[in-house]
Amino acid sequence: MNLDEYILSHIDEEDPYLYHLYRDTNIYQVRSHMASGHLQGKVLRMLVQMIRPHRILEIGTYTGYSALCMASALAENARIVTYEINDELEDFTRLRLERSPWAHVIDFRIGNVLQDLPQEELFDLIFIDGNKRQYLDYYELSLRHLRPGGYIFADNTLWDGHVIDPTYDHDSQTQGIRQFNDFVAHDKRVEKVILPLRDGLTLIRLVTTGK
Repeated sequence: MNLDEYILSHIDEEDPYLYHLYRDTNIYQVRSHMASGHLQGKVLRMLVQMIRPHRILEIGTYTGYSALCMASALAENARIVTYEINDELEDFTRLRLERSPWAHVIDFRIGNVLQDLPQEELFDLIFIDGNKRQYLDYYELSLRHLRPGGYIFADNTLWDGHVIDPTYDHDSQTQGIRQFNDFVAHDKRVEKVILPLRDGLTLIRLVTTGK
């Protein structure tokens, strides 16, 4: 038994609906590794339970695993808005979101969040998991749409260790993650910490005035 297996054997079991979604993702999607999976899903769910946001924005739905994990922790009057730019995923993902036990709190949108997100929408929590080359753009967008004291979660911020591997210096996705990490590290508007969970998860809090 390796350490990952040990961890999974000592946390709550995966919800059956999420188990089947993850299985379908692995069967029918080429980049199935992009789905959050059981461990990260449990962490996202627990963080949402702790923060108790009224509105969540997710940037990058993929097949919906992370959206469903966060939705499962929301109150009945709360909502998660999730954007997916790849319209080829719409049929697969929309069907599985709409059939889920948490469909009533999910607003699934196909489009480019950088262009399509209404200016007036505000959120308590934003989860960034989109194009790694555009993480800084997503970050600045998030700060404009985040309520004071709100949170940003950014996924894949260790990028399988590539962020410290010089052989990936010319990889555009690695460069995007490095630029994001360096910028956030020096951004005095926020508090931040990187968790070495799965592929790296950065937790960011927008500091309110006077605190």
